[in-house]
Amino acid sequence: MKNLVKILICVVIYVLTFGVLLNWVGDIPTAHAGAPPQGNWIAVPAGTRILIRLTEALSSANQRAGARFVGELETNLMAQGVVAAPRGTTVHGQVVAAESAGRMAGGSELALQLTDIVINNTAHPIMTDTYQLQGQGQGGQTARSVATGAGLGSVIGAIAGGGRGAAIGAAAGGGLGTARAASGGGGQQVNLARGAMLEFRLQHPTSLPRPR
Repeated sequence: MKNLVKILICVVIYVLTFGVLLNWVGDIPTAHAGAPPQGNWIAVPAGTRILIRLTEALSSANQRAGARFVGELETNLMAQGVVAAPRGTTVHGQVVAAESAGRMAGGSELALQLTDIVINNTAHPIMTDTYQLQGQGQGGQTARSVATGAGLGSVIGAIAGGGRGAAIGAAAGGGLGTARAASGGGGQQVNLARGAMLEFRLQHPTSLPRPR
């Protein structure tokens, strides 16, 4: 009789212990599945506007295709209603094309594109449209900005003194900075001063880590 009682007690203890273990193990995936995502990454959609300020001067007279340049975000980079990268974040870019003004009829050209953005001390690749500026060759009466996809770079100044200089806006309205197409005796060079603002837009969506 005593042995039977002991067996029954062992069975009860076993069943209770096994049941508790099952509930504990079963709660793990359920709790994990119901938890919100960690939110360590922010999806930035294509077409997102990126406004930067150059931290160095660029000129069609001395730049070469493939050269790198540095800038900073002028405004917060927003996505999904949150800040994907704060103002002042470092961005890197590349000179896509650069042509110095020719002595005769050749016009100058400077085309730029952003390549990466530095978040949490790591450079993350991005792909933007091209910001392009052009100046007339010798004898030209105007300078123009192509600003492919950027919507900036409208001509805000007229050439004075028979084609000796022109001011090209690096941002339309608001005085955000200017680029200058200056004559060097053989056509206008396109010059972007340090501090000039340029606007780019993402060509493809990208994921960026949430800033710390």
